[in-house]
Amino acid sequence: MHNSVVLGLVILLAIAFDFTNGFHDTANSVAPTIATKALPPRIAVGLSAILNLVGAFLSLKIAATIASGIVDQTHVTLAVVFAGLAGAICWNLTTWYFTLPSSSSHALIGGVIGATIASAGSAGVLWHGVVSKVVVPGVLAPLIALVLAGIATRICRGLLAGTGVQERGIGLRIAQIGASSLQSIAHGTNDAQKTMGVLTLALIANGTIATDSTTPSWVVITCAVAMGLGTFIGGWRIIRTMGHGFTELDPVAGLSAQLSSSVTILTSSHFGLSLSTTYVATGSVIGTGVATKGRAVRWGLAGRAGIAWLITLPVAGLVGALAYGVEALLGATFGAIVLGSVVALYSGSLFWLASRSPVTSSNVNEPWSTELGLEQVEAGA
Repeated sequence: MHNSVVLGLVILLAIAFDFTNGFHDTANSVAPTIATKALPPRIAVGLSAILNLVGAFLSLKIAATIASGIVDQTHVTLAVVFAGLAGAICWNLTTWYFTLPSSSSHALIGGVIGATIASAGSAGVLWHGVVSKVVVPGVLAPLIALVLAGIATRICRGLLAGTGVQERGIGLRIAQIGASSLQSIAHGTNDAQKTMGVLTLALIANGTIATDSTTPSWVVITCAVAMGLGTFIGGWRIIRTMGHGFTELDPVAGLSAQLSSSVTILTSSHFGLSLSTTYVATGSVIGTGVATKGRAVRWGLAGRAGIAWLITLPVAGLVGALAYGVEALLGATFGAIVLGSVVALYSGSLFWLASRSPVTSSNVNEPWSTELGLEQVEAGA
């Protein structure tokens, strides 16, 4: 059933989600580079924004997974897509406000699944695809990244043990910039495509394109640009958590974390597996701390991130289901307008609250013991 008004609102909300995805996940690529001062903060996020944009054009396998491998397209309506996006944005901004790395990907997938269940029941979800292409990679990938980062850290420290301090500094800085660039490209190949897939679902649901259509070029370009702009804004609250919260990063650890994350993410993108780039990056950072003798890991903070990891899919799904219920009660068009207004109000409130205790490019490298934002700094950590 065609509804140009709701379709237009879905497109706007999808762009808004991709923008929040960009600044929420900026930390995945640049936090180690900024924490070790390999690049100044603004230059780091600018480079990452450009390369995220490039990465978004390299593959469409993840977009195809989201469009056809998670929910049954015959049960998807514009109201379902809109509700799913609303749930994803609300969860994304909530975790950003509380400085917690969480999965934008799982938030989006959870929101769409919840809205689909509310609309068509569990039969509308392709559970085999959810388990094999979302849940299993989502659980295994961070653990694999943690182990890879630990091994890489040990190897790098062994190889560099006999080199001079100055030589190590220059070489590692160049290598870390390269690894950060690779990780930014990897993020673009994975995360930008998830919104592309959701927009493709919306276009199919509206009858704008055929069921077996590939992702239109304008969708690819729009999502890539939105994510690039979001990345350029810089999610400084989460960058600080990722760069200084879990463990202290030196150039060797930063390089090892970014290489491990890049390998894991690019491998998943090649096979069309929709994993969380955030949890991969988090696992890699923690892995470097575990592998470094005498380096503390703040397990309390890691535990909070782990809880967010576990509840993102169900919480976003619940919000998506509630949002669909509102649309069903008020009607597709009026319901979408009301929901969009609520999301905008909620988002604005969080941005206002965050502005009262800002984390910016100028203080993102403050010591973790310095109180900023809503961080719960562990005593003695």
